[in-house]
Amino acid sequence: MSAAVECRGVTVRFVTDRRTVTALRDVSMAVEAGGFLSLLGPSGCGKSTLLRVVADLVKPSAGDVSVFGMAPAAARAARTLGFVFQDAALLPWRTALQNVELPLEVGGRRELPKGAPTPRELLKLVGLEGWENSFPHELSGGMRQRVSIARALLGGPRLLLMDEPFGALDEITRDRLNEELRRVWQETGTTILFVTHSVYEAVFLGEQVLVLAANPGRNAALVTVDLPRDRDLSIRETPAFTTIVSGLRDSLGRGH
Repeated sequence: MSAAVECRGVTVRFVTDRRTVTALRDVSMAVEAGGFLSLLGPSGCGKSTLLRVVADLVKPSAGDVSVFGMAPAAARAARTLGFVFQDAALLPWRTALQNVELPLEVGGRRELPKGAPTPRELLKLVGLEGWENSFPHELSGGMRQRVSIARALLGGPRLLLMDEPFGALDEITRDRLNEELRRVWQETGTTILFVTHSVYEAVFLGEQVLVLAANPGRNAALVTVDLPRDRDLSIRETPAFTTIVSGLRDSLGRGH
């Protein structure tokens, strides 16, 4: 299977008047089309920076990046990717449905690609059928993030980039959305890169986990999650899950 995203020797330096900061150094990774890669590491290791490089929001100082065989700028122009941030960033004066529809208005394209799910279908996909006409203040934090995910899926992007989208949620809601995201991933076949600080979340969601070390951000380990594709939260109590978590904790410790 061909790579959806491939990074080769990616280095990112931020230059200020006072100093030069290396956020990423010689980072390489690849994720297959339809895959789910969790990006795990401590604060300051460059996880979000790497995601932004893939999204063409940050230019690498060195190295190469391809998204479905295209440069990130070309992939973004072709609407190949969607981005979900930690904050749902919904417009408070628009309903859930209107927030999902927003990219069509901002992008100047009023029609969806042939075969792409409609905003209503996307809200149903993320479990918000019946909430289409609700405003953000009428929705819980988890429901607002579901709207954000639906909006990112508008137009049928082949790649979904998620930057700690559940980090600010309570544990119960986060667990529920972890299960929902796995279901959405399987139903849509979208490739996902998911940034998290949580070892448990990284293992439960991902088919692979890329561990980044800090100062500067660099490859520490790439771990294949050898667990059933169909999984629920009960898998976290199994010896196989615990073994993978333990190995990742060791990798994180060595990366400091």
